[in-house]
Parts: sequence; structure tokens; C-alpha cells
Amino acid sequence: MRNLKRVIIAGGTGFLGYAAAEQFLKKGIKVDIIALENELPNLNFVDKQIGIELCDLFNSSLKEIEKLFGENKYDALVYALGPDDRYTPNAPAYDFFHERLVDNCKKVLTAAKNSGINHCVVLSSYFAYFNKLQNGKLAKYHPYIKCRSEQQIECSTLCDEKFSVSFLELPYIFGLAEGRTPIWKDSFLAHFDGFKSIFFPSGGGTAIIDRIGVAEAVVACTYFGKASECYPIATDNITFKELLKLMLKGMNDKRKVVLIPAFLCALGTHGMVKKHKKQGKEAGLYYPKVMTQIMSKKFYIDPKSSMEKLHFTELGYTGGNDAKEEIVKTMKFFEK
Repeated sequence: MRNLKRVIIAGGTGFLGYAAAEQFLKKGIKVDIIALENELPNLNFVDKQIGIELCDLFNSSLKEIEKLFGENKYDALVYALGPDDRYTPNAPAYDFFHERLVDNCKKVLTAAKNSGINHCVVLSSYFAYFNKLQNGKLAKYHPYIKCRSEQQIECSTLCDEKFSVSFLELPYIFGLAEGRTPIWKDSFLAHFDGFKSIFFPSGGGTAIIDRIGVAEAVVACTYFGKASECYPIATDNITFKELLKLMLKGMNDKRKVVLIPAFLCALGTHGMVKKHKKQGKEAGLYYPKVMTQIMSKKFYIDPKSSMEKLHFTELGYTGGNDAKEEIVKTMKFFEK
């Protein structure tokens, strides 16, 4: 167990980063978060015990970041910056995600190492976990997943006897945060506005967790995470049909969920790909393969394995709130 007195969180104003900051405070650990200068007027929600360091990490040099880290004696860094798979950049998507998820992350972690920080926790995606289970099959079709996998490989090269990096592989995350609109209506249901039913590939399911569970995992991994180790994190597994039904319940939406073959769903996504191509854009996930490789498969995680490795019980952690209940609570934001 590491002796933690002070940590810094890159992405500490975000949905997950700030929840982690609050959990560190509960353990008596001092916390600083890194913010952009234009975020200052909107940071009224930040606890006064949390320090704010101003820096644009993506556009700062290695030396500038080293100076920022070196001004205080930090024991650990949490890297909670995206972008995530929902972002559709200008093509080619691989170049965009590689710059932000691989190059910039490695730059920040290198600065942390050079400034004397001993341990870093990187918030990653469970897509990287399942890509490994499938021997790299997902990375062949999805630039975002390829870059998440490369992020783990490249950042692990920094590890030595004095510096370590651990990765949390996170699934779908629910919960409400002050001043934030939940993403899930746009991600799952907006495509069916005006439809009498919700159509989805049959056979699929996913691991889930709530933001407090993730925050507990961040603290636990900062204490106990090992060099180059990846920890898939979840508290429950759920079919997509049940997930969608809970979302609709929270919104007081009476529509039914209709499951159809994945190949039919894949055919329906080709129009989105063509539209993005005309716009000069490319999604991080290739939609037709999302339907046949991801949404129609059970991406389940054993909740106990990583919790035991990260000594949740020793820290008094249970994995956060009931994720299924949090789905309903989250979607009440959109209740009719």
C-alpha cells in the first residue's frame, strides 16, 4: 500500500475525475486538479479543499508540464482525460485519437516521471480489455479501440523500479453530476426519436458501474495498482435489452425494446458512415462492426476479480452505488 499524501488529477473537473477527487479527500489525501483557464468561471462546484492548477496539457510542452508537477510534491497522478469513443473527428480518426490518447498521455506521464511522481493511474476503456481477449480483432476495425490499446502499450514502456503506471478498463458508467447533462439519451435513444419502438441487436450485454464505483477504483488503484497492470472494473453485468428498459423506465417512456438480428442493424448504420465521409469525418468506432462485434456480444466482467486485487475491502469500498438503480436515476433527468 503506497503512502499517499498528495495527488494531482488531469481531468479533475470531469465526470469521473471530480468524483475521484472527492474520494481522495475522504481518505485525508490532498488533491489538486488541472483545469483550463476558460473553465474557471464554471468551477463553483469545486470543493474549496481541492487545489486548482491551470494548464492546457494538450498544448503544453514537456518542460512546462514538468514545471507544473515539480512545484508541488505529488505522490501520484491520475490521468482522466479523453476523448472517448463518442467523438467523431475529422478523418482519419486514428490520427486524432492517437495524438490525444497515446502521444499526449505519454507526454504527461513522462513529465510526471521526470518530476518525481512515483505512480500514475490511467482511466482506460473496457474495449481495450476485450480487444486483448480477442487477440486484437477489435483494433483492426475501430480506431478508438486501437488507440486505447496502444495507449496501454506505450505508457507501460515508462515503467521501471521507481515509476509505475496502472490502467483502469472502464465500462458504461452511470450517475448524475452537478451541472452536467447525462450522455446516455443521445448515445442510445436519440436515434429513435419519433419511432414507436427502440430497435437493438439481439444477444448483447455489457458490464456497468456508477461514477462513485469508478472513483473508488481510482483511489484503490492509486494505493495498490501494479506497474503495467490493467484492471477491468465493473459492479454488474446486464443485457442491452434490460439496460434500455431501465433507461426508458427512468424517462417514463412507455416504448418497447425490439431485438433484431445484428446484421440488419449493421445495414442500417452504413448511411451514418457515408454521411460522415461526405463531411470529411470518421468515427472512432466503425458502426457496422459495432453492431456485429460489440452490441450483439456479451461484454461481461467479473466484478470481484479487480476489486480483490485492488483491496477494496481493506479500504472500506463496496464498488459504489447499485448501477442498475443509477441507470434509472440518471435517466429521470429526461423524464417526460
